[in-house]
Amino acid sequence: MDLSTTYLGLQLPNPFIAGACQITGSLDGLKRLQDAGAAAVVLPTFFEEHIRREQLAIHSSIDYPAQSFGEALTYFVEYEKPIAGPEEYLETIHRAKKCLRIPVIASLNCLTMRGWKEYTASIEQAGADALELDFFYVSVDASESSEVIENRNIETVREVKSVVKIPITVKLSPFYTSLANFARKLEGAGVNSLVLLHRFYTPDIDIEELELIPRVEPTNPRDLLLRLRWLAIVSAQVNCTIAVQGGVYTAADAIKAIMSGAHAVQIVSAILVHGPNYISQLRHDVTQWMEQHEYESLNKMCGNMNLLHCPDPRALSRAHYITLLKSWQTGHQLKLPQMGFCR
Repeated sequence: MDLSTTYLGLQLPNPFIAGACQITGSLDGLKRLQDAGAAAVVLPTFFEEHIRREQLAIHSSIDYPAQSFGEALTYFVEYEKPIAGPEEYLETIHRAKKCLRIPVIASLNCLTMRGWKEYTASIEQAGADALELDFFYVSVDASESSEVIENRNIETVREVKSVVKIPITVKLSPFYTSLANFARKLEGAGVNSLVLLHRFYTPDIDIEELELIPRVEPTNPRDLLLRLRWLAIVSAQVNCTIAVQGGVYTAADAIKAIMSGAHAVQIVSAILVHGPNYISQLRHDVTQWMEQHEYESLNKMCGNMNLLHCPDPRALSRAHYITLLKSWQTGHQLKLPQMGFCR
């Protein structure tokens, strides 16, 4: 069975990529992931807040908001050498490239255009094979329109493309008025790939101390459903490759994502729970399923259940919602069409 795929312009032997997490933050973890068969690795996201903290030595005002992000400080275990500043992060890239045979993808989240341009250039010089732009951003200003936010992101892509030659991907959240339209605009601005979907990590509230409590919860298989919907919609309307992230725990989950249009599968929570060797198990299980269902290659099933090929495209739209709601209101047993991810 041919599990090979293309993502970010990189030819990969299989679709399984280790997403940004504490395991990809150490050389030992990276080596274990490579030995388990990971096709590529994404280093933990580096935030511009880290740079400001180092340059301005403002600790308390920077550390707390940073912990609301997915790959933030409290999410990491202690590394051999913590990725605390720009020099350490660049050195991690350099060392990873020296000891790994698989592609190393850096991840960056900045607040300013200067930061995006300066640090993407440094990341390329450090030897990263590709770059993931993390657009995690929560607007709290009611005067800031969605158009302003989207245009800023588009301009960021253009500026980054003007200073680096390595391929770039953008990690998107589902919270855009028209995600497919925005994805197409990003493709027009020059992105090589997309990652669907970013999680918004939201703080809890301590009602006794009147404090916000940062929380990081692993994804669960139910999180995959939202990603399948948007994979099926977006993949049918862009030409760039797409990776899925969030909710993939089993071979069946990965197959659903690939059928919905994913070219690569980023694994995070599953390897945190089961360890790096779980990637080897996923590869085996997908290969076995493909043999049983007579798929000669991954490409044969990639996108065969997206918007262009879904037996009932209404399952992705308003019509399906109306049907489900009516069934629930009348108390009828839900009988959904046999369409894989639409169940």
